[in-house]
Amino acid sequence: MPTKKKTPLRPARQKTDRSKTASAVPESRQRRTRVSPKTDSTQSLEKPDLTAATFKLQKLLAHRGLGSRREMEELIAAGKVTLNGEVATLGDRAGPADVIRIGKRIIRMNAPEELPRVLLYHKPEGEIVSYKDPQGRPSVFDKLPHLRSSKWIAIGRLDFNTSGLLIFTDDGTLANRLMHPRFEMEREYAVRILGELTDAQMTQLTTGVTLSDGNAAFTCLADQGGEGANHWYRAILKEGKNREVRRMFEAIGLTVSRLIRVRFGPLNLPPRIKRGQWLELDEKKTKRLLDLIDDHHASLSGS
Repeated sequence: MPTKKKTPLRPARQKTDRSKTASAVPESRQRRTRVSPKTDSTQSLEKPDLTAATFKLQKLLAHRGLGSRREMEELIAAGKVTLNGEVATLGDRAGPADVIRIGKRIIRMNAPEELPRVLLYHKPEGEIVSYKDPQGRPSVFDKLPHLRSSKWIAIGRLDFNTSGLLIFTDDGTLANRLMHPRFEMEREYAVRILGELTDAQMTQLTTGVTLSDGNAAFTCLADQGGEGANHWYRAILKEGKNREVRRMFEAIGLTVSRLIRVRFGPLNLPPRIKRGQWLELDEKKTKRLLDLIDDHHASLSGS
């Protein structure tokens, strides 16, 4: 019977063999251990170690990229999840050998040594970052490869008229570590406006402007030159509020005519990726990304 002894939550990073997919082997239903469905704000940022015996079902499903933990709790409470052939309830625990279904769809847990998948996508203007749109506009998700038992999570959004780097992963924990405001991941943009900023406006944008949802300031704002009436600037933020860059310039009476995200955290937009195309990180680069994120978080905790 699987032990409930806690083990370190960080999975071992070993070489991935994507050509081999381990199929879940049904076992007899484990005795359910009832626990409170109340989530812990600290544990929510931890990644389940699939080598351990069992974990809360909603945590495993959220880690698989199927939605937030709250959304998974609602799905379980609605009776739409089964565990080894029986309707799951809040408090159920599961491991890699258990058979989990949402409706008729089997949800396969990652093997312990499997790295998260990470895609870099060059978003063109005229696409939305959403799976569904009432207006029927093109979606960035239409261009991505199909996933069998999870879904792509967009790390940060770009509005309809903004282009540039979008990162996608199938790992909910990785997405959280890149997006959560407490981790202060930089977002770098190329910004084009009509005219040039004055020294006073540069100071205002880097010391703080008042928006409807609070103050905002660029950590870096640099003149990149331009031709004719158009002028380009390099701008860096450590947060990702809705349309924040555009609204900051609007707050000082200027309109952004073009906006391109060129970097998110440690990842730059590769020049070889044309608009509307994606590139998947290989094993070496994925491990490097995870190491860089670990180093960034360590530097924050040590400061």
